[in-house]
Amino acid sequence: MQVTMRPQDRETAAAAWSRSLAPLFERRTGPRRVPLGDDVAPAMVWTPSSIDRRGAPARDRFVRSAGIAPLPANDADIAHAPVTQLSRWIERKQLTSDRLTRIYLQRIETLDPKIRAVITPTGELALKQAAQADAEIAAGRYRGPLHGIPYGVKDLLDTAGIATTYGAEPFRNRVPAADSAVVKRLTDAGAVLVAKLSLGALALNDIWFGGQTMNPWVLEEGSSGSSAGPGAAAAAALVAFSIGSETGGSIIGPSMRCGVTGLRPTFGRVPRTGAMTLCWSLDKLGPMTRSVEDALLVLAAISGPDAGDVGSVPCALDFDATAPVKDLTVGYFPAWMDQAPATDVDRAALKTLQSLGVATKAVSLPDWPYGSMQTVLFAEAAAAFEELTLSNGVDQLKAQVPDAWPNFFRMSRFLSAVDYVQADRLRRRVAGEMARVMGEVDLLLVPSLRDEMLTVSNHTGHPSLTLRAGFITVDTARSDWAPDPKHPPVTFDPPRRVPHGVTLVGRLFDEGTIGRVGVALERAFDVVKERPAGF
Repeated sequence: MQVTMRPQDRETAAAAWSRSLAPLFERRTGPRRVPLGDDVAPAMVWTPSSIDRRGAPARDRFVRSAGIAPLPANDADIAHAPVTQLSRWIERKQLTSDRLTRIYLQRIETLDPKIRAVITPTGELALKQAAQADAEIAAGRYRGPLHGIPYGVKDLLDTAGIATTYGAEPFRNRVPAADSAVVKRLTDAGAVLVAKLSLGALALNDIWFGGQTMNPWVLEEGSSGSSAGPGAAAAAALVAFSIGSETGGSIIGPSMRCGVTGLRPTFGRVPRTGAMTLCWSLDKLGPMTRSVEDALLVLAAISGPDAGDVGSVPCALDFDATAPVKDLTVGYFPAWMDQAPATDVDRAALKTLQSLGVATKAVSLPDWPYGSMQTVLFAEAAAAFEELTLSNGVDQLKAQVPDAWPNFFRMSRFLSAVDYVQADRLRRRVAGEMARVMGEVDLLLVPSLRDEMLTVSNHTGHPSLTLRAGFITVDTARSDWAPDPKHPPVTFDPPRRVPHGVTLVGRLFDEGTIGRVGVALERAFDVVKERPAGF
């Protein structure tokens, strides 16, 4: 920790500690102990737009793509259809919400045992909400494109009267009294809640108290985390869309592994009121869907400030699914495109952009130790779960390996507060560098799992869109967990064919532009309709 003291310095510090610094801990240990509830955020609030305001649109506009396909006769084909189609069928009364809801509930019952993506099915509530949606639509009171659409949420979003477990043993019986802000907004939009979806315990990786959530494409590997259930459930068409969360890659990872679209909004766009806190200055809630336009439809319904989240801010969304992309410039990091984890799919995506008439430009970031900013993540996470750690409640979690939360929470007790502040200052420097880069281009194309960009963009609060761009082969089951020689990963002979996605990173609050480019790429790639076998 670069702390050295001469003997007389140590003696002076030790002698003075009980008088000068020990009283600072009275809040936690003294006679005037003050408990800090889950709804108490730090006084310091991260506001990315204070550094760069150029990305924010001035108006709200949403232009949907045109066209409607015939309603399939097969229930599986209906289940796998994107929200863009489901909503048109429901609006035109070709499909009822009740029928669609029953399709998904049946798929949850028969298919979820393969992947363990659902913690709590909400069938009774879903059928009630579906009946209400059908009655309103029949009466001419259509609320919009999510009306009557069944969905699931990561089980860290509160649902009134329904267990919200955080995927963790100590919270299995936790039943909140009120809906989270996002669930309330989806209810107001007329959407139908069919399931609370799995997450790695306390939002880490893909192991929860019910086991490991598996990838529908390769049932021998986990679906990645921590939005494990939302990714797997969307890929397996157990829901029409899902809501995940990301602190350091938890939407991008499962979107990549499960071949779905994941939209991580700008920090502050979507309120986290009623959501489990892992990190006050990093947590973000966003949609996971089977198409790009679906993700924007959901984002439009859940955006905007809420009084319960001090980090949420007013923001507009300007998206046009029909607009051309030739006027845009996309930045890329040349070295990253030639190094793992980039693949031929990533390199082909860059060429596809060029074929669409988009200008591409090489960009760069300084060679800084971006991982140093993770001090912020670990310090805030340890603070969020201080009581659980000090009471040894973390001992109940299924995963007790060195790279699981129990060990990290304990280790993080010894992080220096000075280094936390220094990491936060580095974060501001990095945000300035990202502002410089985003001043040169409209958006970035990056390999989805490139560590530097995962760390940088999550700490700076920039939005990202991950979408399927093609397929690769793997000869070994992939995992978020550190290698364990006692339990080596499954190998495949012959190798398995799996989806691979690319990620677009946009300017702050400019999700509309990355959505517009994502729609154009999705059409050009033409790979989004393929489904995992058996689902």
